Amino acid sequence: MPDPLSIDPKRRSSRGIIARLRGNFLAGLVIIAPIGLTLWLIWTVVGWVDSWVWPFVPNYYHPEPLINRLLGRTPGNEITVNVRGVGVVIFLIFTIIVGWLGKGLIGRSFLGISERFVDRMPVVRSVYNAAKQIAETVFSQRETSFDKACLVEYPRNGIWAIAFVSTDAKGEINAKLVDGEVIVTVFLPTTPNPTSGFLLFLPRRDIIELDMSVEDAAKLVISAGLVYPNNKAVAELPEAAE
Repeated sequence: MPDPLSIDPKRRSSRGIIARLRGNFLAGLVIIAPIGLTLWLIWTVVGWVDSWVWPFVPNYYHPEPLINRLLGRTPGNEITVNVRGVGVVIFLIFTIIVGWLGKGLIGRSFLGISERFVDRMPVVRSVYNAAKQIAETVFSQRETSFDKACLVEYPRNGIWAIAFVSTDAKGEINAKLVDGEVIVTVFLPTTPNPTSGFLLFLPRRDIIELDMSVEDAAKLVISAGLVYPNNKAVAELPEAAE
């Protein structure tokens, strides 16, 4: 076996340079990847909104014809401009105006008449009501977030999963479950997509509430256990529990 001290110093130096370059590349990748992904996502969403808004705007008022008219460009000598984001601005202004009108007396009356008309259309009624319920849940300004993160035994005893406490069970569900027990509504998300999951009704004594925030618990679910609150390692959790 060759003596490590007998290895050529130049060879050891080249290995050190390659290791440093690899480390720097990985460090740069960790920095660039989230930034690049975020910028790409913003660019894609802005382009999607533009492509949805511009067909409703007359071609005379599109950015490219406007710029060519301002510059005095004649047909055949026109310039091509890709102006992203103008459609987003138009969409925001239009949405704000619709919201302002909808909150007024006339807007509420018109909306009520329109909804009564939609309720008479079998297929359209189902689609509209589902879309309205989703929109009200996602974009409502009222407090609709989960109360706490918790642990529940799922899918069997001895196996624990992270879930979110929504509220105490109400109505028929609460009345028909075990008397004398406080039943809570719990949402158990799936990994890595926390928007899908299972709705569970459990006795409060069967859940273990966590000190971590709902946001930290969601990060833990999305990352499949790789991102812990406050950068705590898995080995630190038993110590914290003691």
